[in-house]
Amino acid sequence: MTEVLSKDCFKVIVEGNQGEIIEKKSRFIANVKSVSSEEEAIAFIEESKKKYWDARHNCSAFIIGENNELQRFSDDGEPSGTAGKPILEVLLGSGLRNVCVVVTRYFGGTLLGTGGLVRAYTQATNAGIAASKTAFCHKGKKINIKSDYNGIGKIQYIMAQMNIGQLDIQYTENVEISCAVKEAQVDALTKKITEASAGKAEITIAEDIRFLQDDDNNITII
Repeated sequence: MTEVLSKDCFKVIVEGNQGEIIEKKSRFIANVKSVSSEEEAIAFIEESKKKYWDARHNCSAFIIGENNELQRFSDDGEPSGTAGKPILEVLLGSGLRNVCVVVTRYFGGTLLGTGGLVRAYTQATNAGIAASKTAFCHKGKKINIKSDYNGIGKIQYIMAQMNIGQLDIQYTENVEISCAVKEAQVDALTKKITEASAGKAEITIAEDIRFLQDDDNNITII
């Protein structure tokens, strides 16, 4: 799904996972988790250190806030700037918010050098994010649409073309659909539906919402 990231649209981790790379016999294991506070991030880092107690390093970074208000990273014994900062830079470049990554390194006996470490921690972080399930978080409106049965096909076609996710549908004397619409799409959607239905469809803008939309167009109001 292609999205323009902004203050009204950013990415979050729906289901954190693990990615791993091998670099000159050193194992780099990246664990990714959604966090909502500094306390949660610190707890995840400490949990990872206990889990991988026998590893040489457990380097980490996290960002908290819709505008990346809080940013922290740790090299955990690696040369300064070779581990925590590269992890953080991947997170900032990914568009993710409220996320923590811990990259565990099991030393393989060969020194990687500054450039090698930066590349390894960057690649491991990317692997962890790629293995995780993400979604886009949008600010928008909940819109209810009522149509007769003849017009519902056109409305659903318009929604599909605009990549608008359906929340619910009810079949009674008419068909009633509720959907989650991004702020920037509200006017265009109402205009297209009004034109397609010759003004017969009833459109109600119900409330302001914040919602998640994943790559399968599944919608979750948060």
